[in-house]
Amino acid sequence: MRFVVFGAGAIGGVVGACLHQSGHAVALIARGEHGRAIRERGLTFERPGVAPVTLNIPVAGSPAELEWTGEEIVLLATKSQDTAGALTDLRAAAPPGTPVVCVQNAVENERIALRLFPRVYGAVVMAPTAHLEPGIVQAYGTQGVGVIDVGRYPSGTDEVCEEVADALGRSEFSSKARADIMRFKHAKLLANLPNAVDAICEGGPAADEVIGLAQEEGRAALRAAGIEFVAEEVNDVQARWQQLDVQPIEGRPRAGSSTRQSVARGTPVETDYLNGEISLLGRLHGVPTPVNDALCELSARHVRERRPPGTLPAEEVLERSGSVRR
Repeated sequence: MRFVVFGAGAIGGVVGACLHQSGHAVALIARGEHGRAIRERGLTFERPGVAPVTLNIPVAGSPAELEWTGEEIVLLATKSQDTAGALTDLRAAAPPGTPVVCVQNAVENERIALRLFPRVYGAVVMAPTAHLEPGIVQAYGTQGVGVIDVGRYPSGTDEVCEEVADALGRSEFSSKARADIMRFKHAKLLANLPNAVDAICEGGPAADEVIGLAQEEGRAALRAAGIEFVAEEVNDVQARWQQLDVQPIEGRPRAGSSTRQSVARGTPVETDYLNGEISLLGRLHGVPTPVNDALCELSARHVRERRPPGTLPAEEVLERSGSVRR
C-alpha cells in the first residue's frame, strides 16, 4: 500500500514526512514553488530539539504524473477552497475505487469527495504544524506529532480506517478509527472559528470577544441544524498542546493558526469553509451569524489587499457585525 499525500503543506507535508520516516511508501503531490523545492532539494522536516532532516520523497505536480496501481490510499490535505479542483484532477488519474481520506479542516470536503469517489473518509486533525517557506515543513510537538482520527463518511469504520490509523500510530501520531467522525469534525470546526481572528486581528480583549461571539453563533447554528458537535477531546486545545509538549524550533514559536500562516504566505484562506460554514447553516436554518459573516468578508478583504497578519483592529469586526461591546 502506498500513501499519496495530495497537498504537502503544513499538515500534508508533516504527515508524509512521518509516514516516510516510519518506512511506509509515500508519494507527495505539491505544486508551485513548494513542489519545485521538494523536487530539487527534498522535503526539509524540522522539529524542536533535533537537527532538521531532508527527506527524498517522490513528488509530483499533479495526479496525472503518478503511476497508479490500485494499491493507493489518498490523503487529501489541500485547503478546502482547493478541494473541488484537486478531486477533479484526481478522478482523471486514479482508479475509481481509490480511498480518499480528507485530512483537512472544515466539513464540506467529504461531501465534495463523495460526489466523485465512492470510498470517502473523514479525518479530524489536531497537530501543531507549520509551513511558511517552500520545501520546509515543521512539527512543534515533542511528545508525538499530533492526533489524527479517521472514520468512514458519513459514518462507520472499515479496514481502510484501521489501516490508516495503524500507519499513523506507527508514525508518531495518536490515531483511532471512529464511527462518528463527523461529530469530531464539527467539534473541530468550532475550534477553528478563531482562526480568522488570529489571522487578521490585533490581539486583546476585543479579539477575545469576537472569538466568543463567533463560537456562540456556531453552537447556535449547529444546534438549529441538528448536528452533533460535542467532543471534549477536540475542544480543549490548550490541554492537547500541553500533552504534545509544544516547543519552539530553534527559538521560533509556531507562526499561529493555519489561516494566519496562509495570510503570511500571501495565499487564499479557507475562512469561507470555516466561519462560512456557520454562515451557511445560519442562513439555512434562520440563525443570525453576523460575527462569522463579518469575519468572512474582512478576511477576504485582508487577503485581497495583502495586509500583514494580525493588523486589523478587532473592533472593526464588532462594528461590521453590529455587535455591542460587553
